[in-house]
Amino acid sequence: LYGLHRSPSMEFKELTQKDAEVQMSIEIQKLLGTCISSSAKESATREMDGFERIFGRFVNAAGPSVHWSRIQKLDDDMVRDYREISSPSPSEVTKLLEKLVVVKLNGGLGTSMGCQGPKSVIPVRSELTFLDLTVQQIEHLNKTYSSSVPLVLMNSFNTDEDTQKVIRKYQGLNVKLYTFNQSRYPRVNKESLMPIGNSMGPNSDMEAWYPPGHGDFYEAFANSGLLKEFVDQGKEYVFISNIDNLGATVDLNILNFLTGEEAKTKTRCEFLMEVTNKTRADVKGGTLIRYGDKLRLLEIAQVPKDHLEDFKSVKTFKIFNTNNLWIKLDAMQRVLRDRTLDMEVIVNYKTLDNGLNIIQLEQAVGAAIKSFNGAHGINVPRSRFLPVKKTDDLLLVMSNLYSLTNGTLVMSQARMFATTPLVKLGPNHFAKVKDFLNRFASVPDMLELDHLTVSGDVTFGKGVSIRGTVIIIANHGDRIDIPPGAILENKIVSGNLRILDH
Repeated sequence: LYGLHRSPSMEFKELTQKDAEVQMSIEIQKLLGTCISSSAKESATREMDGFERIFGRFVNAAGPSVHWSRIQKLDDDMVRDYREISSPSPSEVTKLLEKLVVVKLNGGLGTSMGCQGPKSVIPVRSELTFLDLTVQQIEHLNKTYSSSVPLVLMNSFNTDEDTQKVIRKYQGLNVKLYTFNQSRYPRVNKESLMPIGNSMGPNSDMEAWYPPGHGDFYEAFANSGLLKEFVDQGKEYVFISNIDNLGATVDLNILNFLTGEEAKTKTRCEFLMEVTNKTRADVKGGTLIRYGDKLRLLEIAQVPKDHLEDFKSVKTFKIFNTNNLWIKLDAMQRVLRDRTLDMEVIVNYKTLDNGLNIIQLEQAVGAAIKSFNGAHGINVPRSRFLPVKKTDDLLLVMSNLYSLTNGTLVMSQARMFATTPLVKLGPNHFAKVKDFLNRFASVPDMLELDHLTVSGDVTFGKGVSIRGTVIIIANHGDRIDIPPGAILENKIVSGNLRILDH
């Protein structure tokens, strides 16, 4: 272009970017040379190809991924209301289920809740784990409708070995179980932009590697051979969700919307994201926007600082992503083959125990929505979003707010409100599952609870009932023991066990 002068700083930046890519490619080749077998090298090469692509996008990123002024208002038909979609006829259900594959994201560890091993093996209800409940749900579905819905676990190198030991106990059940591993990517030194590890062998330093987030699902699923296998079997859709979301059960109405008779009369939806209405607890959750006339997932990390309050506004962005996704399998094959899969790179900065500052490059599975045709959101009931991230959530799902039926948690009919209470437990005394369990002689009656805050050294006796808004704060050095059978309704309990009306 005439009159456009390239500044020395622009040229310098481009050179350093190109140099970083070249140097990274050299380092990756060195790492691949440490593989112990040709099959290990073949598998690692596929993974490293994916890593080099995401690294290239990272170093060449120019400007923000979203320009706030270009965000458009969602069209009414872009996000459908769950109440408007129809149920399948009973005679159709088995046929619909034969088109479905269920995938649970099982790469996380339970360390944030003070547990060893995969998060999915933490007991959450009646000594049953996340994994037990998931398997129960699918088995009940297959038994009820004489179907053969497979259950697939996407593990990480952190969770695979322990998960393989656990799933042996499900062999006699009416569930065909598959597993595959998400990729293993090298952590990158923040200063040098080079991998911190020097070996890919089995005895390599585990801290030098990381599982790159659930956005890796597409590549890892295809690399495992399972994507092709399920397409060849005639499967049409995959339902993906986090294994710690206890509300993410197979929904026959959504499946009917995607594959039933009505679906044949319109453009086939290749990607469906379940969203639900925001509350004050969800203001940081990713939301759907219209951008360039396509549906797009907007995450808080992409929002310019001066628009953060706009993003958090429940009035402006009314819905958020539950990470329950329904994706057409042959469409997934197409976007991978054509290299049109487009997801923003999430840069995760961490400091290791040895003080080294590193970068992890990740992607979000829902961000791929803009790569698919006929994509939709569907505004589902809040009951389909019941994640257990902390012991605050664990208290809710263990309580009488829910009953357990065939692996599915159902909110009690005796609860007057459809929303769950807001629970905040002090991290110093309640964050670890073992400590949390020791502080409750039995889980309190919470049917009429709106809000519970507990801070400090607090224990609960048997048969306690908490209603309305209850705040219990033990000052440093004090201890509060809520006596057995106590009924606390709209009360503040302070450090010297004074009980006040709220």
